[in-house]
Amino acid sequence: MQIDENYLINHERVLFKCDLDEHNRDIEYLFNHARVLVVGGAGSIGSSTIKQLLKFNLEKLYVIDINENALAELVRDIRSSLTFICEDFKTFCIDIDSLEFDYFCDTYQFDYILNFSALKHVRSEKDPFTLMRMLDINIFNSIKLIDYAIKTNSKKYFCVSTDKAAKPTNLMGSSKRIMELFLLEKSSSMAISTARFANVLFSNGSLTLSFLQRIQKHQPIAGPNDILRYFVTYDEAGILCLLTTALGQSKEIFIPKLEKLKPVSFIEIAEKLLKYYGYKPHFCESESEARDSVERMLKSKKWPCYFSPSDTTGEKEIEEFSFDDDLLEKTRFQDIDVIFNNRQANPSDLAEFTAKIEDLKVRKSWSKNQIVEIMRNVLKEEMSYIDKGKYLDDKM
Repeated sequence: MQIDENYLINHERVLFKCDLDEHNRDIEYLFNHARVLVVGGAGSIGSSTIKQLLKFNLEKLYVIDINENALAELVRDIRSSLTFICEDFKTFCIDIDSLEFDYFCDTYQFDYILNFSALKHVRSEKDPFTLMRMLDINIFNSIKLIDYAIKTNSKKYFCVSTDKAAKPTNLMGSSKRIMELFLLEKSSSMAISTARFANVLFSNGSLTLSFLQRIQKHQPIAGPNDILRYFVTYDEAGILCLLTTALGQSKEIFIPKLEKLKPVSFIEIAEKLLKYYGYKPHFCESESEARDSVERMLKSKKWPCYFSPSDTTGEKEIEEFSFDDDLLEKTRFQDIDVIFNNRQANPSDLAEFTAKIEDLKVRKSWSKNQIVEIMRNVLKEEMSYIDKGKYLDDKM
């Protein structure tokens, strides 16, 4: 018996499936004999979207990722589960920011380019080195892919964003918001659409996947006790990205309708998971108590859990998908709202952002504070980041 994902996150049905069914014929027409490139395709959302794409009659589907083990598993999973496989289906273990990728760009052309590559963890912004890498992957690599799409006359560029780009309180969300502003600037040259959505249940690196890993390793479960999150499943994430790629007009951001989602606490998910495995949660007062009581608790079919207040940098009590003054198109789809991305940045601010970041790289010396101020100069009042001096790596 498999875990009922909809039960865990209080979904009554598969979101976005009704919109997919309604527009399936249009999508079939668009992707018929299409050449598709998926970058970062071995990750959770990318691989789910690839499975949706393979339901259509593609001419070519190429996947790029830097994780060779994940690419191998992607191929095994697809060939073990799908009855139809695109005849020209290939994977490449290369980095976008490399000579090899430049050669790849000179070799192939695609109708649709989908970019899922990202540093997505809030914990990745705590040091100046990983933070700079985050800007490279989330912003500059995306620009490089768009320029490649424009140069080769691609029909469409899609890039996944995040709900954390709306009123960003962390630098990961801020980097994705700046990426969106660059996409808007590039939209005058080609069709670009993007999607923001909620946490993907059991996605790579997620807290919910950590719950499963802690259970597997007989370790305590830990998380925040005072925040709520919106969730979608793997399948729902893939469907939304497929719909955004196929049906999103240039400058549009697809988001789930808030009224279709129910916020869920991590405690609720942990309790339901433990019940599935035959355990009851035992709530501890400290990390040390939770660690020290594992062996004793498991014998009595209880699981040590430590849920504490969210006091680390970048966390929100509840997530949002849009700004208060965004114009939402609410009638086109049943489960999706559409934002027309018209909050354009000053072009000189974007140019200055690029120049200042490049200057820091040339000098091979920068601080986190310097990067934050450069980002703030672009986002201005949109960005509400406060460094509390405590990060997720400081907790269990």
